[in-house]
Parts: sequence; structure tokens; C-alpha cells
Amino acid sequence: MPIVVELISDANCQDQQDLQKIYRDAPAWLFKPFGDATQLIAEGLEDGWLIAARFNDRLLGAARLQRHQNAWRLSHLCVRNVTRRRGVAERLVSEARRMAALNGAELHLVAPAGHLQAQALAAKLGLTAPIQD
Repeated sequence: MPIVVELISDANCQDQQDLQKIYRDAPAWLFKPFGDATQLIAEGLEDGWLIAARFNDRLLGAARLQRHQNAWRLSHLCVRNVTRRRGVAERLVSEARRMAALNGAELHLVAPAGHLQAQALAAKLGLTAPIQD
């Protein structure tokens, strides 16, 4: 079964639990400018900018996807700890990139200055270096 990437606007109870699990192990710096995972998830659902990777009806990874006319910004990317290193983040970024291209926009990763994991992911996927947050 493939990993399906989708914009999440109406999260059921299971989706809410999965989103909490995704961000449970995230470092504190990932939530800025939000106070914590709960605020990030709530605002993402309310504003419609939360994108997630689903496998077997469970959410494994999520990110904030801000859609602007010429450039889309992907930030707050996180994958459940037990699922890391299995291509979930790569699939999520690739699908966000495809969605942006279909809308005539370029995808940019947003990460804190000097964040080596974001730089490595951007290089692996052929994206420009992450925009400083």
C-alpha cells in the first residue's frame, strides 16, 4: 500500500491522535512561532495548511504548507519517530513539490538557520537550500 499525501482540513479523532503522536517527539525549536504541538495542529487544521502522509489509514508525517502565488513554503515537517528513515518525509516533500508545480509555484523548505537535516533533505530532492526561518 502506498503512502498517500493529502491536505488535512477535517481531522477525525484518529487523525488528531496521530498528529499528536507525530509531533510528540519533535524538538521544541520545531514549533516556533507556535507554543506547542497542540497549537500548531489546531491552527493548521483551522487555516487549512496542514499536509500529511498517510499509510494504512494512519498519519505518519505532517508539515505546514503555506500556498502563495509563485512560491509555496513547507515547514514544521515531522515524521513519527518509529517511522523515520522509511521515505515518509521524502514522499511528503515530493508530493508538496508536485502540487506546487501544478499551481505554477516553486516549493521552498523553511528551516532554522544552519539546520543540517533540512539542508540534506533539500539537496537529496534537488530543491534549493532551505529558507531561513
